[in-house]
Parts: sequence; C-alpha cells; structure tokens
Amino acid sequence: MSAQQLSDLIRFARHNSPFYRDLYGSLPPHADRLSDLPVVDQQAFWAANTLHDSRVLTGPLSEATVYKTGGTTGSPKFSVYTRDEWRTFVTSFGQGLVDTGLRPGHRVADLFYAGELYASFLFVLDSLAHAPVDNVRLPIGGGAPLESTIPTLRDLAAQVLAGTPTTLCRLAEQVVGSGVRLDSVELLLFGGEALFDDQRRLLAAAFPGAEVRSVGYASVDAGLLGRPVPGADARVHRAFTPYSLIEILDDSTDEPVTEPGRPGRVVVTSLFRRLMPIIRYPAGDRAEWTGTGPGHFRILGRAEEGVRVGPVSLYTQDAQDAVATADTAGQVVGMQLVVRRWEGRDGLVLRLATAPGDEHDPDRREADRRESLARAVVAELESVRPLYPDSVRAGFVHPLSVEWARHRDLAVNPRSGKLVRVLDERPTA
Repeated sequence: MSAQQLSDLIRFARHNSPFYRDLYGSLPPHADRLSDLPVVDQQAFWAANTLHDSRVLTGPLSEATVYKTGGTTGSPKFSVYTRDEWRTFVTSFGQGLVDTGLRPGHRVADLFYAGELYASFLFVLDSLAHAPVDNVRLPIGGGAPLESTIPTLRDLAAQVLAGTPTTLCRLAEQVVGSGVRLDSVELLLFGGEALFDDQRRLLAAAFPGAEVRSVGYASVDAGLLGRPVPGADARVHRAFTPYSLIEILDDSTDEPVTEPGRPGRVVVTSLFRRLMPIIRYPAGDRAEWTGTGPGHFRILGRAEEGVRVGPVSLYTQDAQDAVATADTAGQVVGMQLVVRRWEGRDGLVLRLATAPGDEHDPDRREADRRESLARAVVAELESVRPLYPDSVRAGFVHPLSVEWARHRDLAVNPRSGKLVRVLDERPTA
C-alpha cells in the first residue's frame, strides 16, 4: 500500500470509523489539515478499540494480523494490520536499516521477542527480508537460552545483533563472565527502550569491535516513527516520509513546536494505515527538533502516556487503576511515576501523596496503614503487569517501591501548573 493523501485519510476515517466520526463531529465537513484536528486521547482510543465490535476500525476484521501492544493483562490492547499495510510497514523500516550500517551479506541475529501476539521479532525479521541490501537472517529470538544462543552466534559468525538493550546486555554479561569471544560481531542494533551509559560500557566490554546504533523508531500501535540518522547520537531520527507525519507538540498547550531544542511530546499520523487509522496519535515519547537536517529529531524519553522500565512498558492509567483498587480508604490524593536508574538497572518508584494532615510525623498505626497500602498497590500493579515481577526475578529491573510525599512536593509543569505524571530521572545517552 502506498501512502495516501492526508485529506483522503481524514475523510475515510471520518466516514468509516465510529470513533473518528465522533471525535471529528464538531469539525467542518472539509477539515483536512492536521491543525484542524484534535489530538487523540489514548484512554478513549483504547476504550473504543475493543477486540470485538471495535469503534476505531473502519471495516470488519476479516483480513489482518492481530498484535498485542502495551497495556494491562486485564484490559489488553490490540493493533491490527492488513497484509498490504504490514508489507508497507516492514519495507519502509527495512529501507531505514541501511542507515544503521547494515552492509550487503551481513549475518544478522534477531534477538527480539516472539509469540503471545508480540510483533517485534517478526517485525525485525520481515524488515531485514525487505531491506534493500542482501543479508543473512538468523531468527534466534530473545527468549532462547543463552547457553544455546552464544554457540549459535559463534558457529554462524553473526556480525550484527539486534535486540532490546536489556537482551543485548544480558547476553553481554554472559559473554564477559564466560570468557567467550564473539569477534565477528561488529554492529549492535538496539530498539524498544533507551540505552544508557552503563549499558554501553558493558556492551563495549563484551563486543569491543562493535558499533552501537538504533535499529529505528517504531511501535506496533503508532507504526512508523523515525528512521535512524547516521552519526554519534543514536537518539536522532527522521520521519519515514511519505508514510508518516511526525509532530512535536508543546507539553502544556498542544501547539506544534517548530524551533530546535524545545522539548515536546511526539504525535504521529500514519499515512498507510486504513483499517485502524492512526491520526494525531501520541506515541508516548518526548523529543526535540535538532535543526541538523530536514525533519531530524532527538528522542528524549517517555511522555506521560507511558513509561518504559527496562523491558517493561507501563501506562500511567495502569498505576492509577492499581491505586484506585487498593486505596479503599481514599488516602492517596496524587501520584507520579518516577523512573530511576542505579546499579546498572532501571527501577520504578510510585510517588504517592496523602491527604492533608496525614503527612507529618505519622503515628505507628498510620505508618502501618501506609505500609499495608503500599504493599497492596504494588501487588495490584504487579498482577496486571506480570512482566514487571518476572523482570525483577530475572535481574533486569529493581523491585517496585512506594515513596510517600506531600501533595505540594509533586512536580508540576512550571508553565501550566499541571501535574507531571511521569518523571524520568535516568541520564540518557
């Protein structure tokens, strides 16, 4: 499927998708510019995009592949692609792989995760198959035991390893600890989460001759987001023109940001998807224009719609729902997600603000109530995001913790006074 005109996509979605028809109900009939349209509210989008009788889809679910995207196990979220849409998706992304340093004949190990409706493994494998340079694909997967993965990489002389930073670092740790040499590896392609300085040091120790670069910027819900830009900063990407439109919007006003160096949230419009239209959809990340080239932007981290902690994706709504379920007495009056990094791992802190009068020198009984509530909130959140406790047991992330605060201590946007839902205190590289 080729890219379509924005005006045609808007008309098509408005006519065939009940969700977009309602969203655009107050707009003039011929509204055909991005600035005419509201930004999609993620919570409303996913509430409407149910697996059965979806109000987002523009037609029946009769020919498509269904993938699972971020969300809770109690309320799973699904993205669908027709075969033509998927072909466009992987072909466009595959073209971007040449900017990562992929060379003809490279032997590429796909170490992303497969199964359970997740897309990353198949997506990367198909993108390699549609890349404009010949390559040899090694579909190993991220779930394969390291005891078999390392000999396979050695025996097949893999030159490129593609996976999440967590997977690549787990492999690197095993390589360093075992004393095995994988001298053929010359390129490490990461995706799905940010890469930090301490991870780079580990990767350099295990693969001293390898360059580390972004595999590209995409997600199964938002689609094509950013093609890698060659250079020293792996966070810099450019839009997949003409298949997607990238906007950076002001955190407070949602006005488009045009000047370089001013952060905002990433919003995407996909010009090749019609069954499940993506029009002004928040990608969940913050970015800034770099001014170094047409459409070049630097990814700065997760926005408040979601947060990535190691290999685990969480939405703010997940945490809010967990607090609402556990806090039957109504002690909590505010919440922020704080992501930190120490001892080489990410960790998530739930910063909970209590009602006035509860925060100063609580007595033993009040302290016990807080401790009980903290355990209940953590247990509830882990029950709907089981990948988090699984990742704790695997040593990928620190355990969830709760930090008590006063409401006035919660961080707010200095311009609007609005509560900042996610604080990412990790130093990005």
